[in-house]
Amino acid sequence: MAAAGGDGRAMLTGIRVLDLTSVVFGPYATQILHDLGAEVLKIEAPETGDVARWLGAPAKTPGMSPTFFSLNGGKRSAVLNLKDAADLATMQRLVSECDVLVLNVRGKALQRLGLDFASAQRLNPGIVYVHCVGFGQAGPYADEPAYDDVIQAATGATSLASRVDGDPRARYIPSLIADKVSGLHAAYAALAAIVHKLRTGEGQYVEVPMFEAFAQFNLVEHLGGLAFDPPNAPPCYARQVDPNRQPFPASDGFIAIVPYTEQAWPKLLEALGAGDIAQNPRFATREMRIANVTQLYALLAMLTVNHTCAELLVICRGLDLPARTARDIADIREDPHLASTGFFTRREHPSEGAYLEMKQPVEFGQWPARPRGLPPGLGEHRAEFSPSEDR
Repeated sequence: MAAAGGDGRAMLTGIRVLDLTSVVFGPYATQILHDLGAEVLKIEAPETGDVARWLGAPAKTPGMSPTFFSLNGGKRSAVLNLKDAADLATMQRLVSECDVLVLNVRGKALQRLGLDFASAQRLNPGIVYVHCVGFGQAGPYADEPAYDDVIQAATGATSLASRVDGDPRARYIPSLIADKVSGLHAAYAALAAIVHKLRTGEGQYVEVPMFEAFAQFNLVEHLGGLAFDPPNAPPCYARQVDPNRQPFPASDGFIAIVPYTEQAWPKLLEALGAGDIAQNPRFATREMRIANVTQLYALLAMLTVNHTCAELLVICRGLDLPARTARDIADIREDPHLASTGFFTRREHPSEGAYLEMKQPVEFGQWPARPRGLPPGLGEHRAEFSPSEDR
């Protein structure tokens, strides 16, 4: 990774973010803000802290899970018991001093604590207040709790797999995809509000609802014919739910090939020794290929299985077709491209030892993202924010 700006700063240097979020949604957003240069103070509950400290693969030290590492590098951690008057006063002081407050506490609890937007704005008139919620606060689900599984179910994402393989069971996408997509929304929303504040001096309330964020993300292609009123076709992008839309079999593994353009299909079929298929009326035009894509994918799979992945990659590169071998996720650490771009950095943590840190993937020519600091222990930086500190 390139060094941060010439004087060691990054683009958000000087922006102070108070992070009152946990698990994945909010921390994913504030990790991005940190990587772009913001100072992020993470407020955690006593004893267990952020739930993400306990998620995923086993930790070497309790409360320091790999999932937590991926979401909280370089943040500072302070433990505050917001039911305690002194700690709540400390929290209110921190609110008055920050530029951005990111929360995923539900509305009624915020009002009880005096941390709702109106109260925060009285403490800090220019505050950017980013409220990460499960459901939009104007709707009937407003006060319901929400996690990734709930949002996947509510948005219909759990019905997609059955459209592919006919198994009627609702199934989750095997990723915390709703959390992470919503975190991206929260990050860009915070940045937009920061730009507005820099231009006008005005803070504002920003609401980022998981349900609406993931519904919009998922329905870009899958709203399908329901986009028209009345609907003119079923939902879902047919190619995405086609059972034959899988990595193609090779003699030694599987490979993703995307012959997407008008010219690509006949060239690929010709290179695989089956140019006559391209002349078949069922596949001769774009419209016919779309209508018969299931049969076309099945025929292509019968051809690719006669070649190794390496041979197919050579063919696809010669035709300038997008293609990569389908690898096991366990092998991703050894990917040569990620190695050459510095995606993984080996770091040493004082209590956890060696670990791999993933870099912020976006590259900036003038003010690059900065390397992450170490993930904090629970409450590690509490003393920095004590009332007695000479500020």
